[in-house]
Amino acid sequence: MTFNKSSYEYIFKSGDVVALEDPTNKLPFEIISSAAYQDKFIPNKDYYPKNYNQNASYWYRIKVRFNEDLDKTSVIEFFDQVTDYIDAYFPDENGKYVKASTGADLRFQDRLFKHKNFEFLIQNLKKGEYYYYFKVKSKDKVNVIIVFRTVERFIQYSLTEYLTYGLFYGMIFIFSFHNLLMYLAVRRKQYLYYILYIISVGLYEVSVDGIAFQYLWPNHPVWNEYAYGVALFCISSFALIFTKELLHVKQKAPFYHKLINTVLFLRFIFFIVCLFYNPDWFKYKFIEFIPLSVGFVTGIYILWRKRYRPARFFVVGYSFLFLGFIIKIIHILGYARHIPGALGYYSLSFGFLLEMVFLSFAIGDQVRILKRKKENAQKQIIKQMQLNAAMKDDLNRELEAKVEQRTVEVKKQAVALLKQNETIEKQNEELLSKNGLLEQQAEEISRMNSLLERDNINLKTNIEKVTDARVNATELDFEEFSQKYPDKEACYKFLAELKWESGYACLKCNHANYCNGKAPYNRRCTKCAYEESVLHGTIFENNRIPINKAFYLVYLMYSSKGTISSHKLSDKLGIRQSTCWAYASKIKKVMDERKKDLKGVGKSGWSKLVLDKKS
Repeated sequence: MTFNKSSYEYIFKSGDVVALEDPTNKLPFEIISSAAYQDKFIPNKDYYPKNYNQNASYWYRIKVRFNEDLDKTSVIEFFDQVTDYIDAYFPDENGKYVKASTGADLRFQDRLFKHKNFEFLIQNLKKGEYYYYFKVKSKDKVNVIIVFRTVERFIQYSLTEYLTYGLFYGMIFIFSFHNLLMYLAVRRKQYLYYILYIISVGLYEVSVDGIAFQYLWPNHPVWNEYAYGVALFCISSFALIFTKELLHVKQKAPFYHKLINTVLFLRFIFFIVCLFYNPDWFKYKFIEFIPLSVGFVTGIYILWRKRYRPARFFVVGYSFLFLGFIIKIIHILGYARHIPGALGYYSLSFGFLLEMVFLSFAIGDQVRILKRKKENAQKQIIKQMQLNAAMKDDLNRELEAKVEQRTVEVKKQAVALLKQNETIEKQNEELLSKNGLLEQQAEEISRMNSLLERDNINLKTNIEKVTDARVNATELDFEEFSQKYPDKEACYKFLAELKWESGYACLKCNHANYCNGKAPYNRRCTKCAYEESVLHGTIFENNRIPINKAFYLVYLMYSSKGTISSHKLSDKLGIRQSTCWAYASKIKKVMDERKKDLKGVGKSGWSKLVLDKKS
């Protein structure tokens, strides 16, 4: 390609670029630029060169002729922002090549120009013929679009492009803020899903056009591999959820509701696989054609079959997005030679923008329909209220007539009640005289009950004394023993009286005042709040069998002087022989330690085994 002082921009395409594939990724520039390899470069067969094998490196060579010395500084620019590595080799004034590197996998601060595209400064613009070499390596399929620009043209183009981006993202912000206000006003979920969809579109656009890398994560190139995939997943998901909510798909088209849920589930599975197994699969963006088509077909069905008016704008908006998606695919595949470059490159952005406009119209149309239904409902309510008022007047007149009739009947009944009251008064006088007699009888019965209660108390006391005597005099069976200690409550009460018969003293601070603890008969110190269990310091501490059976086991061991076998204890108590043996051994040991203390105490000495000597 030939340049002169009037040249300010040129896009290399078709036969302007020759390429060499390096499957080994190891060929150095010295070999590539040698005379032996010059004939191995082949002309580009597509409109724009591509890296058909993503595992290989591609060397591209362009030939530039300057008919005269150029006094303008110029740059070579690459457009595709997902290109991982680009190494450029430019000849200097001495004929030697100078290397410069850039790419999406390098830090943004390392770029020569702080711009979303990749630029290289041309060092030599003297008259003559030059060869420029570029080594491209990317795991994604990219269009190698090489552009020559003067710096003046580059600045003008960049300012215009960033202004356009500002307008685009400004519209996204305005749409999001407007729908946020609508959501806060009416609390309809469709606005929330629409906001999330718009934000996802914005996130996708800033990820693929390089703006996010420039401003959001310039020091973390690894995010470039995930951000656009996450954004695409959010776009698909929120678009389908918004479709369900806006068009009432569940009620109007149950089949498509199930289809959308299935697509959402499968899309989620694919996203998880890409995220945690192979992020390179995010590059299969054409898969978004499936959820896009499902949403588009659902809108057409509901508009055509259900005649739902808001679906008009929905279908028109999706048509623009569908068209933009197709143009973008054609552009990526290199078949859009007759489509203007800006339209082909930004077709998806235009599609998103037009879709957002018409989806807003769809939401507004739905709100208008709801408002109209609300107004009709209010008119119906007013009409019904008028009918209710008329019915109320008629009903009041009927009630007044019935009340008057009822009043006459009540007066007749009142006369009859007066007569009945006279009869009742006479009967009351007779009852009063009889009540006097009954009161005298009640006083006599009360006196007799007092005597009986005193006798019962004496009898109960005698029974307890007899029971204690039997417990201390003879060996009782479990049923007889249980009359004295029937349950845990009685056992704990006995232990508390035995343990603190000389008064309470806190084990920690020796304080003498206490209150009830959490468990029955436990005592809590009122000074330090230490709670002492009623079982603490007794032979039953850490006990794992019912307490009344443990009492009886101690009683049997004491009564038999430790001679009763564990098998016999197991039969009497209904407890495993091993457990009885363990407890019997523990009690036998205590009996041996306290032989002197137990002499001459009789059958009641079993209770002296309960407390530790320290207690």
